[in-house]
Amino acid sequence: MIYDVIVIGGGPAGCTAALYASRSKLNTLIIEKLSAGGQMALSSQIDNYPGFDEGIDGFDLGMKMQAQAEKYGATTVLEEVTSIEDQGSTKLVHTNENVYTTKTIIIATGAFAAKMNIPGETTYTGKGVAYCALCDGHFFKGKNVVVIGGGNSAVHDATYLDGLCQSVTLIHRRDQLRASPEYLDALHQAKHLNIRYDTVVDEIIGDQKVTAVKIHDVKTNVSMVLPCEGVFISIGRIPDTGFVKGLVDMDPKGYIVADESCRTNIPGIFVAGDTRTKMVRQIVTAVADGAIAATNALAYIHSLH
Repeated sequence: MIYDVIVIGGGPAGCTAALYASRSKLNTLIIEKLSAGGQMALSSQIDNYPGFDEGIDGFDLGMKMQAQAEKYGATTVLEEVTSIEDQGSTKLVHTNENVYTTKTIIIATGAFAAKMNIPGETTYTGKGVAYCALCDGHFFKGKNVVVIGGGNSAVHDATYLDGLCQSVTLIHRRDQLRASPEYLDALHQAKHLNIRYDTVVDEIIGDQKVTAVKIHDVKTNVSMVLPCEGVFISIGRIPDTGFVKGLVDMDPKGYIVADESCRTNIPGIFVAGDTRTKMVRQIVTAVADGAIAATNALAYIHSLH
């Protein structure tokens, strides 16, 4: 069988791409290695996706998106893509179980937050430990939080949370931040922000939920416990693009290069969602990418005839 479209990734970008493709009568396959919703499924409460005024569980939203795509004919398999071969008018998608042939591919594998792998991080993820201030910051309104990191994402998260929280402590292991000047300028306007330089978080402490972090000064080696109710780990994100390294153009961080058309440098291969180079990585922007990628995949297929 030759598919019209294979969508790699079953998150919001992938499911939307599959929905638009299948509604256009394209034979569409979704390949997802974990479960419907992708990284979104790990969030127990999503409040910034339009249409759900009471919020919705990320896994439930993912299942709804997958079911809607399948309603119009898309099919889903739970396999992990290991590589792609470009054969011109057709492409081969290799997984850990099968090889599929398709006319077009939409890569929607997303990006995952870099982890610190410190004691307490896994235990309290979703119970005070978070990785996205825009997604989860409202849960900590009026509370005391810690942001870990020193780059653009950490400074952005800290300044954003400054407008919500009673106090924000930005913890960075070096003696100066690595963020760009435009991000650093926003720090001067912060009202509830404190920065601890030369400091490392050794452990996240809690009792059902986060209650504190254990930190130490790398210069004096003095340790202390800093009370807080939330910990935002903002040390970067890692795009899930290893399986196409060397095939499509990527930026230095591993994000697939594409503009708002979602076209890559390889004809017939598109990219949608957090995997591509872009300014804002949110569910709504992933959904928009999915629709655009599928629309352009349809136009590409028509151009083959």
